[in-house]
Amino acid sequence: MSGKTKKTLQPVQHERTFPRFTVAQRWEHIILMLSGLVLLLTGLPQKYRELEISQDLLSTPERVGLIRQIHHIAAIVLAILAVYHLGRIIYLMSRRRLPGDLLPTWQDVRDAGHMLQYLLFLRSDKPKFGRYNFEQKVTYWFIFFGVLIMGISGFIIWFPVFFTNFLPGGVVPAAKLAHSTEAVVAAIFVIVWHVYHVHTERTNLSMFTGRVSEEEMRTFHEKEYERLTGQSAPKASPGAKK
Repeated sequence: MSGKTKKTLQPVQHERTFPRFTVAQRWEHIILMLSGLVLLLTGLPQKYRELEISQDLLSTPERVGLIRQIHHIAAIVLAILAVYHLGRIIYLMSRRRLPGDLLPTWQDVRDAGHMLQYLLFLRSDKPKFGRYNFEQKVTYWFIFFGVLIMGISGFIIWFPVFFTNFLPGGVVPAAKLAHSTEAVVAAIFVIVWHVYHVHTERTNLSMFTGRVSEEEMRTFHEKEYERLTGQSAPKASPGAKK
């Protein structure tokens, strides 16, 4: 029909993606996130009892008991997750299948110095990263040792009589201080550091989808992209988003 203009159909473009996290790793992350959130919401009112909202939540012995019960259930879930994670690491080590991607190296120190120079406008280029950059390694090991400290101290607080049978009595107040302080530090770290780098600086959903786009691989994991494809990552144009 001459009076009508034909619409040109644009070809469908399929974006290439790369596997990033397994189903098991994604479930670990979800359970860690949910159990940690419950522990935080039930633990902070017990630490800061002088606040009005804490007094409302803990106004009766029944409410105190309920909050503590929920806190303990979440703690058990997190402890099971930690045991599973450690067990999986030991299993992979015994089979010599444990990748060393998350182990800190001197290259991470050099990358951190390189990034600091970039942020101070002393260098024009960002460092190239592999599967995990130094920021992600810091996050992993901080949470790893944080969960370990909070787990040990938390069970000492939960069962003080048992532990003081073979440990000095001062271990209980020390555990309370370590437990609550580490919880607050962990919460600040996750909110300020992890959430910023994962959800504010860029929307990274790979922990939920299990995959990362080719553009993200080229931009944020250039060394890993080159290792997997055998190709050099193309340089971003001057107007491209960093």
